[in-house]
Amino acid sequence: MIARWANLHGHAFTIAHPYAGESFPAVSEADMLVLMGGPMGVYEEARYPWLKAEKNWIEKAIQAGKKILGVCLGAQLVANVLGAKVYPHTQKEIGWFPVFPANPNPSDDWYARLFDPAATVFHWHGDTFELPAGAVHHVCSTACQHQLFSWSSQVLGLQFHLEVSEEDIQSMLNAGGKAEIHQALAQQPKAPFIQNPEAILAQTPRHTPACQERLFRLLQQFTEAGKN
Repeated sequence: MIARWANLHGHAFTIAHPYAGESFPAVSEADMLVLMGGPMGVYEEARYPWLKAEKNWIEKAIQAGKKILGVCLGAQLVANVLGAKVYPHTQKEIGWFPVFPANPNPSDDWYARLFDPAATVFHWHGDTFELPAGAVHHVCSTACQHQLFSWSSQVLGLQFHLEVSEEDIQSMLNAGGKAEIHQALAQQPKAPFIQNPEAILAQTPRHTPACQERLFRLLQQFTEAGKN
């Protein structure tokens, strides 16, 4: 969905897969980085050596004043580069669950208003993070406090997923996702924030159109923020 938005607005983009050994584009050649998700933790550099290189790349982009959007693992990477702790949460959050403004009166918070009074979005994460120094906390969920933060007008981090299509979710489930869910539910049969694959797929057609609409509005706001 992010690629669709970029195409609609005439933005050229390059996709790099560092876990597959692909090199990072030069920071000088980009106006904005979009950092996506993955099953690994930002603290697993020994197991995933490319994480260290990605963190260095992100740090250079921040220093260069580039816009950075992080989604799920991407948000955790940005938070970590900005000095925040990232760690395993007490429970996983997988499926369609609501998020809502962190401040009960979000009148002066554009990002919070986008999810006011609540919006059902897609989650798939087991880690969480502290807020970086100087960050603004916009959105939370019942299971996980830090769901959306900004750092100046330059960085935006989303723990949840607005960008997934029906095909994306089916692919996630087929690529080991079903096994992860069944294993988690076997360990905790009454886990309140893990939905089984059938429940996820049943809700997906109902929620993805609203998520795309919010994503497009969010991307427009973020890319325009801070311009003179």
